[in-house]
Amino acid sequence: MKLTDINIRDPFVLTYNGKYYMYGTRAKNTWSTQAGLKCGFDVYESYDLLEWSEPKSIFESSEDYWGKHQFWAPEAHLYNGKFYLFASFKSDTTHRGTATLVCDTPNGEFKPLSNGAVTPKDWACLDGTLYVENGTPYIVFCHEWTQIEDGEVCAQELSRDLSHTVGEPIVLWKASMAKPWVVPYDGKRCYVTDGPFVMNIDGELICLWSSFGECGYVEAISRSDNGKINGKWTIDETLLFEKNGGHGMIFEDLDGNLNFIYHSPNETPLERPCICKIQKEMLKRK
Repeated sequence: MKLTDINIRDPFVLTYNGKYYMYGTRAKNTWSTQAGLKCGFDVYESYDLLEWSEPKSIFESSEDYWGKHQFWAPEAHLYNGKFYLFASFKSDTTHRGTATLVCDTPNGEFKPLSNGAVTPKDWACLDGTLYVENGTPYIVFCHEWTQIEDGEVCAQELSRDLSHTVGEPIVLWKASMAKPWVVPYDGKRCYVTDGPFVMNIDGELICLWSSFGECGYVEAISRSDNGKINGKWTIDETLLFEKNGGHGMIFEDLDGNLNFIYHSPNETPLERPCICKIQKEMLKRK
């Protein structure tokens, strides 16, 4: 398969053992609230980022799993010798939240690790990602605008086995802080935060994330002033991607080059994963 044949949102690529593994939201089921639909996650495999395998299921909905619909934004992270899937789920009786799953391989059958979502139970949350700082794991996630109007990006320490959180969440920034480019999603006062992805660029801690600008869905960069998750975060005035695409991440290819992957357009059912080379200089503070 080519990337143009693959209909996913929120793409995430793991480079491991000479191969690329791509995960994402099954776009055709993105907005469904109907329990019992074929909800789940797949992996696509490639050796060159051009030709991809057919999708292989790695997790499917079941009667005994708490998440019933809107299976979103799977990310596979290698951590302490195992592969951990961070993904968001919703049901009719619980808020949306990010849960953790685990597998011995990046393309095997992932099993639930956390007891429900690891994000705060009384919050509507999504798009949790893993960040490890000096051996301490954190989940970085979005407190959803649907609950609080001004969406937030937050962080919370995780247990060493990634099964639950420790302590209290901290707010890193609010969507409305993204001046001058951010626009309200509803045209009035609701501002969106989506898809955080944290990485270190030559000692500078940055976070890619998405919201809405004048040309639709966008990709932005926030920066910590002390290189740590608990720093004071500021948001770049210049967007990384500014027209109808986002929820991206950065991965290193087999040649050591950085690549930016995102979905575009931000319109169901037309979403496709897009990959382009990116230079470190484009990610550094201007």
